[in-house]
Amino acid sequence: MAVAGPARFVLLTAVLLEAFIAASAVGQGTREDYVRADSFAERARGLVVDVAEEPNWIGESSRFWYRKSVPGGDAFVRVDAGAGTKGPAFDHERLAAALTAVRADTTYTPVTLPFRTFEYVDEERVIEFVLADSTWRCDVSEYGCENRGPRPERDGRRDRGFPWSAGPGQLWRIDNEEPLRSPDGRLEAFIHSYNVAVREVGAEEFTLLSHDGSEGNRYTGASMAWSPDSRRLAVYRVVPGYERKVHYVESSPEDHLQPRHSTLLYAKPGDVLDRQTPVIFDVETGRKLELSDALFPNPYSLSRLEWREDGRRLTFEYNERGHRVFRIIEVDATTGAARAVVSEEPGTFFDYAGKRFRHDLKDGAEVIWMSERDGWNHLYLYDGRTGRVKRQITRGEWVVRGVDTVDVENRQIWFRASGMNPGEDPYFEHQYRIDFNGSGLVAYTEANGDHEVSFSPNMEYYVDRWSRVDHPPVAVLRRTSDRSVVMELERADASALLATGWRYPEVFVAKGRDGRTDIWGIIIRPTNFDSTRSYPVVESIYAGPHGSHVPKTFSTQARYHGVAELGFIVVQIDGMGTSNRSKAFHDVAWKNLKDAGFPDRIRWHRAVAERYPYYDTTRVGIYGGSAGGQNAMGALLFHNDFYDVAVSASGSHDNRMDKIWWNELWMSWPIGPHYAESSNVVNAHRLEGDLLLILPEMDTNVDPSSTIQVVNALIRADKDFDFVLVPGANHGFGGAFGIRKRNDFFVEHLLGVEPPNWNRPETVAVDGSR
Repeated sequence: MAVAGPARFVLLTAVLLEAFIAASAVGQGTREDYVRADSFAERARGLVVDVAEEPNWIGESSRFWYRKSVPGGDAFVRVDAGAGTKGPAFDHERLAAALTAVRADTTYTPVTLPFRTFEYVDEERVIEFVLADSTWRCDVSEYGCENRGPRPERDGRRDRGFPWSAGPGQLWRIDNEEPLRSPDGRLEAFIHSYNVAVREVGAEEFTLLSHDGSEGNRYTGASMAWSPDSRRLAVYRVVPGYERKVHYVESSPEDHLQPRHSTLLYAKPGDVLDRQTPVIFDVETGRKLELSDALFPNPYSLSRLEWREDGRRLTFEYNERGHRVFRIIEVDATTGAARAVVSEEPGTFFDYAGKRFRHDLKDGAEVIWMSERDGWNHLYLYDGRTGRVKRQITRGEWVVRGVDTVDVENRQIWFRASGMNPGEDPYFEHQYRIDFNGSGLVAYTEANGDHEVSFSPNMEYYVDRWSRVDHPPVAVLRRTSDRSVVMELERADASALLATGWRYPEVFVAKGRDGRTDIWGIIIRPTNFDSTRSYPVVESIYAGPHGSHVPKTFSTQARYHGVAELGFIVVQIDGMGTSNRSKAFHDVAWKNLKDAGFPDRIRWHRAVAERYPYYDTTRVGIYGGSAGGQNAMGALLFHNDFYDVAVSASGSHDNRMDKIWWNELWMSWPIGPHYAESSNVVNAHRLEGDLLLILPEMDTNVDPSSTIQVVNALIRADKDFDFVLVPGANHGFGGAFGIRKRNDFFVEHLLGVEPPNWNRPETVAVDGSR
């Protein structure tokens, strides 16, 4: 077992120097490669200039400012869209001098000002920002700066609304600190000894509305909701489920010698959850109305209780255990009769975490709802009274990615979508508007790239920022009315980066397992790439079904070059089972996370190898963290005829051991044999190839026991593997030490080069110093 050492330096032993010089003839895995890999991110920083960050609109005006990269640092730009003018947001040189004068311990320059964001105040004559945990104000006409004292602390109290962050099985544990005042201001409701109580504001005497509350069947103050007319009070009564805790022993606390024990509340697939039942009280009469659960018999969760404006109807959302039914429920507050306004019942899963959108109109008379019922993610207009679809608003073999604005007055929806433009990467997001009746589709973006749009508060202007992995960012200001260009704000220049030998990633497309579906990925080559050499392939994998993961926007791709510079070609691929394509594409993951798109990935690799002889698929490595850690190890269990080496960090190796929401969403409920079929623990005996497991000791995302159980299974199966435990580390690769171990593992097992012995006293740092 390796143990984490100090912060990483790239070390070179004198004994191995001769071996590294010999390896340099091949040019892979050499000392120079290590130095280049380790320093790539720092060397690439600041080499791309004129990159515009997101615009910050000033109040309700058509003016905004943004930050951009310039040689040596950053600058701030102010734009008046109405006047069509652009200039510095302030005098950078005078502001730098003013700040330096009042902070004698630091010297600032016009391109190294000590803030990334600010706010205009006092009619835009003053800017306010945070520096060293203090609020600073600088007059941008006279250029005097003052420290206004410590920045205000954020209010840490929980929002009075339904506490979604609590998750299933935790609602009753939330303390109710303050009574909930009625809309008319006359009464307040609170929890007294597990029961619902009301009293007049300012009074001490109260009236109990319920009498059946107890420790095991309690009413929850965090869920209470008054009707708009203050006549009724809705609340959840909760029967607590199983309180699972993950136990930690921090072996090496920084503040004392002895280990420290702690626990984390952590529900897992199959656990018994809290049972929530909505109850309505008539405050004046004391009448208690308990609702039939016929339409919500087996909840994973019930949403916040919300009243219609008329005060006669109550709504909430029902997410069924297993996520194959999702309903909007509306209840008659007088009779208790419930009906489903929308009932989404896919054969596999409803992606409530990523594809749920609801907007009620006219007090629930109509509902805009997002659904994949026709095989693609689209918007529908429901009749809220009958529960029937009035019309499908968007349609086609493309997907709605998100709704930004619903214009009720003009009955229009402003949304993002991908896959609509033939010949483009189907993951590129574009901005659109459409009428409620499905007509009048307008595209606000046109360039072949991934777009991020920001509209002015009055929707008269918008800033369109777009890029691709192989095209630096462009920012353009346009008029909304006719989409005409007001001005090009910035066009990034990557010439200095390209001069270092860096090259744009290559976007590569190949057919998937069915021979028809396009599978998209990118190829990263080292800066000293030589097409006459042979390169092992390292795949960075993350096959989580909650998204798509191949980068689509421009960056230096530093995290990939940290591996590629050692002498590898690095790739990332989105196979079937990931999101943002068709429902059928996504459904591949259902009850089958071990699939991870591997049949598509392998076909993609082979297609690349057919085009490029230097792409060596006889030496293939793979690495990933979290769900990617499960995927990476799975490559050596289920596809070891193709993959040779894997590095798995913080892996969720058995989906029964991981967080409930993520795993039951894709693997469903109840627990069945399919969980074991996807388990790296159960299938550990299948291991072939070279495996490195990295475990952060204090991982609060994935239960650390998940990796320990894999270790146990591998030992029982008499398998060889490497294992690194990083004391005190949380979710990830274990910091610089874990990254170094990953890189060394690939160098040793894919290049056949012995990595440096980092423990030798004769060492050389990346800058050449001793």
